[in-house]
Amino acid sequence: MTTSPTHFDVIVIGGGASGLMCAMAAGRRGRRVLVVDSSKKLGKKILMSGGGRCNFTNLYVEPGNFLSANPHFCISALNRYTQWDFIALVDKHRVPWEERKHGQLFCRDSAKDILNLLVAECEQVGVSLRTHCQVTGISALPADAAGAASGPVRFRLAAGGETLTAESLVVATGGLSIPTLGASGFGYDIARQFGHEVLPTRAGLVPFTFSDGFKAVTERLSGLALDAVLSAPDNDGQAFSESLLFTHRGLSGPAVLQLSNYWQPGERIAIDLLPGESVADWLKARKRSHPRSLLRTLLGERLAKSLVLELQALLWPAWAETAITDVPDAVLLALAGELQAWSLKPSGTEGYRTAEVTLGGVDTRELSSRTMESRRQPGLYFIGEVVDVTGWLGGFNFQWAWSSGQAAGQFV
Repeated sequence: MTTSPTHFDVIVIGGGASGLMCAMAAGRRGRRVLVVDSSKKLGKKILMSGGGRCNFTNLYVEPGNFLSANPHFCISALNRYTQWDFIALVDKHRVPWEERKHGQLFCRDSAKDILNLLVAECEQVGVSLRTHCQVTGISALPADAAGAASGPVRFRLAAGGETLTAESLVVATGGLSIPTLGASGFGYDIARQFGHEVLPTRAGLVPFTFSDGFKAVTERLSGLALDAVLSAPDNDGQAFSESLLFTHRGLSGPAVLQLSNYWQPGERIAIDLLPGESVADWLKARKRSHPRSLLRTLLGERLAKSLVLELQALLWPAWAETAITDVPDAVLLALAGELQAWSLKPSGTEGYRTAEVTLGGVDTRELSSRTMESRRQPGLYFIGEVVDVTGWLGGFNFQWAWSSGQAAGQFV
């Protein structure tokens, strides 16, 4: 039987982390695979991730590190292709890597190493890779349609100026985050075309912005970083202990990015500026040992002086020039509470422009957790960020890409 140059067993739309992983896995099974990507380069998000070093997974992957309206959905794929499996692949290609805090694994040299190993694995099993190839139309055919190759023709695609056909179609188009890298809602459009529900999307792992008077404070403190605990009191008290960074637009840093996944517009956030201790007890002790000192002098021992001056103007202006011995204990207790649960109300986030991920997406209740296949359209699969599964900061979203791509690749 001759093989048509336009017919494939599997067509993967999207040449990012999950798409390349799926193509590699399918190719290993002897499937004839084509990956199409609208960008000029494959894996753009891989290349820019982790400051160019690609935080490719995490040593401590658990289902609780992921958000979804269907929280159990991710368990099957994560259990069947773990962080250790991907680490073994990295080691196979002799890519040097290093562990950073919280179990985060980064390339020691360059994110290009991860992209190169994925491309090499795909090429080794005969996967065809086409860049600058825009898909402009998709139609489904009866499952028993006569095909020009080894399998039935289920899908016809208009792509790159020609008509392509495939038995299986994998949507690995990503979400809406960082549109400058080519992000779009195309994957959601495909899902809707085939009757899938797409859950509301919003920017995730993204800095907070402010529009009130606090914006001027963040501008003055821009560049200042400190370790803090950020929590969302209105959202089950979810908290993260990480670095906090003041920027000219608002608040950023790992703690903020993590919390942004849980924060909803209109909610307040709380910041513990001195985590791991009782500030009330510390202030009382300083009142006894340094009775003539000012609050800003004492807090300057623990926090940056620029931050202390801003806090003074916001939290204790009436006591700014008062020796601590003359500050009532009730005032000190209230101030301690403010310093350990500083309440702020972001006006919003920086949005998809700088967001690392997209929350929401294709409803997982209409997908098989074992295969990632649509329950509505045979042969149609959704993987990676386009699906309503979002990981924490720290390599978890890449692990979801590897795990979901591998899951689909075993069945397409």
